[in-house]
Amino acid sequence: MTPAFLYYLLLLSVRTAIIAVVLMGAFRLCGKRHVGQFNVYDLAMVMAVANAVQNAMTAGTGNFMTGIVCASTLLFIGRLMAHIFVHIPKIEELYVGEPVVLVQDGKLVESSLRRECITEDDVMMALRTHGLGKIKDAHLIVLEADGSMSVVSNEDGKAETPKV
Repeated sequence: MTPAFLYYLLLLSVRTAIIAVVLMGAFRLCGKRHVGQFNVYDLAMVMAVANAVQNAMTAGTGNFMTGIVCASTLLFIGRLMAHIFVHIPKIEELYVGEPVVLVQDGKLVESSLRRECITEDDVMMALRTHGLGKIKDAHLIVLEADGSMSVVSNEDGKAETPKV
């Protein structure tokens, strides 16, 4: 490999890393509702890896080494980010997000619904999925970082009183 080609591969790595970080940030800004069961980090990585290897797999204008370098860079960034998330949870909170309470003690938390762009219909769908019919039947509904909604019914959420 010539020095010029090695420089080209280094530039590919840098560009790939920048694109990965921008994608993670962009998906984070879109909100949990648009991500579904992936967290934003997972979605950005899957999309970026797919795009990086596309030309190498289809023998398009890119070459095999381009795809390998881009995919390897993304996988390295993925491993690095996982390591950082374990050691610095605030970074994970920033990139992946944190759970948000949508219903507390059978009442909608309107500010959370507005901030996360969740409608009452979305909440009702989650309730029905968990076998409940009314918002007042829910002790707690949480929009998880992956975009799913966890529901705790009033029966499940009540603390048992000790019998004397």
